[in-house]
Amino acid sequence: MRSSFAAINSSKANFDDIYTCDDPRAYFSVLGSLDYMIPDLAEPVLRQLLNARIQRHSGAQVVLDVGCSYGINAAVHRFPLSFCTLRSRYARHEMTALSPEELARLDKRFYDSWPDIGLARFIGLDVSAPAIQYARSVGLIDHGIVADLERGTLAPEDARHVRQANVILSTGCVGYVTEKTYRQLLTAMDNPPWVVSFVLRMFPYDALASALSEFGLVTERLAGATFVQRRFRDVEEFTSTLNALETHGIDTNGFEAEGTFQADLFVSRPEADVRAAPLDEIITINSGRNRQIGTRYVQVETDHGMEIALEP
Repeated sequence: MRSSFAAINSSKANFDDIYTCDDPRAYFSVLGSLDYMIPDLAEPVLRQLLNARIQRHSGAQVVLDVGCSYGINAAVHRFPLSFCTLRSRYARHEMTALSPEELARLDKRFYDSWPDIGLARFIGLDVSAPAIQYARSVGLIDHGIVADLERGTLAPEDARHVRQANVILSTGCVGYVTEKTYRQLLTAMDNPPWVVSFVLRMFPYDALASALSEFGLVTERLAGATFVQRRFRDVEEFTSTLNALETHGIDTNGFEAEGTFQADLFVSRPEADVRAAPLDEIITINSGRNRQIGTRYVQVETDHGMEIALEP
């Protein structure tokens, strides 16, 4: 499965560098320029799921964010902020002149100044030590785990923190991590969590759903909707992604062919929870497809066949 994911990932642009900086300014600059919006679209879904979970299981809700990077999912859930507003904040000239240490101190005060409207606390898991360090230092996550569970094992101390979580969230990490990571996480937990995964349509979810079923979790896919992740960076990423999807028999018309990556929502829960409240009874969504975004690559029908064009 890992080699299969690697082959699919070869069609995507590589943004590894923006996750290893000491602060999120490059992250917001690069992804913001491509109208990255999945954190904003995932937040109301997560809030609805947490509300449903609170009704079924009272007590503290703790989200383990897999591939948390700089804690953005925690930021947009816990505070009345969005990816767009944060991007504008970091683009200000005054912010670009700060050192990473000065920025972290300022960001800590910035987040402390907002009311915490979240329904859960957050634990972060990521391979990037600088991203985890930032998210912890500004108070977005309670604890951060720096680990590559595809290649290594979960340390006992980290397992103790994982055990606190009752929701596992991913807004784009599936495709880089597989069931190997999730098996380790669920093995560390005393009770089966709810697993919430926004997954780009190019990545098959069957193997992960099968692994989750071993822990008593039933997986549902939200029918009738996909979620926009971002625009394609260039023609090469656009065409290679369409080819990868079509190779797997996935129709891109009206979806990726319109110029944006599209993600499916999968939610895995204990069978009793699924029976009590099916996914389509919990979730109402904004898919992002009606949002104003920048110039994007699209396929258009011409007299010479299907061609690529830039559409404002």
